[in-house]
Amino acid sequence: MSGMSDAHEEIAVANLPTRYGDFKVYGFSAGIVDAEHVALVKGAVRGRDRVAVRIHSECLTGDVLGSRRCDCRAQLESSLAMIEKTGSGVLIYLRQEGRGIGLFNKIKAYHLQELGRDTVEANLELGFADDGRTYHEAARLIRLLGVRSVRVITNNLAKIEGLRQAGILVEARIPLITEPDEHNARYLETKAEKLGHLLGPDVTVR
Repeated sequence: MSGMSDAHEEIAVANLPTRYGDFKVYGFSAGIVDAEHVALVKGAVRGRDRVAVRIHSECLTGDVLGSRRCDCRAQLESSLAMIEKTGSGVLIYLRQEGRGIGLFNKIKAYHLQELGRDTVEANLELGFADDGRTYHEAARLIRLLGVRSVRVITNNLAKIEGLRQAGILVEARIPLITEPDEHNARYLETKAEKLGHLLGPDVTVR
């Protein structure tokens, strides 16, 4: 992929038909990024402003296994459907399981939640930050894809701040609201009360 990668680095690309629409999937070599992140791209985004971008952190239990402890799979599916409907956009899938603590520790955190802790308390008790994710790799991939400015599909203002600190021009926030149920209601409440996630319809970020 000339023009996208650093010298002597590789970016793999292929068509990816999905139940949400047809995308191109980009894989980035370890020489470009710290882990094997991927990006799903719809339409022409190179050189474009105000591209709808979802930064989605890996959640094996939710995205793949259908766990109802979180709303990750619902957010992933809604984001892809939204990008498909818009006709262009990017979903970057970051390998940052469990808000950055990894799958094994996330399962430990699940056990602590069964003992009464919320998600933040469980991470802290295990010796981790409440949210250890970073977004410099996502910013790098956005630049590699040639996107000039973004509208971020998120409820998490820390994600927007992380992209801005990494030099990405964020022009707006697109809310991503999911319906709570008996299994994830406390999880969503904790995200709003302790992590500052916005679970309402406001779309503007200045």
